[in-house]
Amino acid sequence: MKLTEILIKKIIPIILTTSLLLLHSSCTKKFSDIEDLSTDQQAQNYTAMKDVSYGSDAEQNMDIYLSEKAKSYGKLNYTIVFLHGGAYYGSDKSLEERYIEPYLKKGFHVVNLNYRLKRGIPMATSDLTKALNFLKANNSKYNLNLENVIVTGFSAGAQIASNVGLAQNNPEFPDQLMEGISITGIINFSGPVDDLDVIEKIFIDYDYELFSKAGKSLFPSDGYEKKEVVSVYEPIIYFDEKDPPIFLWHGGKDDQIPPETFEKFVKKFRGNKDFLKYIPEGKHSPSAEELEDAYTEIFTFLNDL
Repeated sequence: MKLTEILIKKIIPIILTTSLLLLHSSCTKKFSDIEDLSTDQQAQNYTAMKDVSYGSDAEQNMDIYLSEKAKSYGKLNYTIVFLHGGAYYGSDKSLEERYIEPYLKKGFHVVNLNYRLKRGIPMATSDLTKALNFLKANNSKYNLNLENVIVTGFSAGAQIASNVGLAQNNPEFPDQLMEGISITGIINFSGPVDDLDVIEKIFIDYDYELFSKAGKSLFPSDGYEKKEVVSVYEPIIYFDEKDPPIFLWHGGKDDQIPPETFEKFVKKFRGNKDFLKYIPEGKHSPSAEELEDAYTEIFTFLNDL
């Protein structure tokens, strides 16, 4: 049986059943009960701090959106930290704001993060930890709830978010968070979670020159990197019972992060704690309709953390 058939016939029904349980359990408190803020209301609610530096490199900067409403949400007072995609090689926080717009409409604190590009996965991944530690060290300025952080991203950014989120309780991971920071949920759109060596080869061998260049810059070595080096940055190796819940969105026709690379990861899901949103006809980047549908379920997911 092909992988897509296994996902559709065996894994997806389990996840859909889990989804219904999540929906049922969230009857008493729902983000859907919170009306979206209009553009004018967002302007009144938020203080936006653009291009805040968290390191000495020009690419180590972030936009911070501080919400007046967030504190009133109690245990649902999340600090959302989003990382853009771009194969660790290109793009910018300003180009993928569609992923943070739903959170801004709900009145969350939001951090939209840039990280160092073209210098490999290890350096890019370390920047999420650096940014969170910076926010903790300077939180008298921001008053963020850093004990209730949701890390999220698209593609490369989703790999970074998943890696740091799942490794926060592993002392062997090279980048450690400061005391007082707790990642309580992970939301991954099309991000690698396993088989980075496979993905590295896909990019290096890609017909499109830009992708090939990106593939060659994933790790600081010539040719394909050794599996033992790559595996440090595979979220699957850190996945355990004590990790925060994860919401995983993937398209079945993704030509950059094939379904085969997250099959073993999904099999580690812990009952109704984790959630797979698998779109058989979906590509690497979700369409506007797919994204809107995903956020409906993401807010259910956040309700039940």
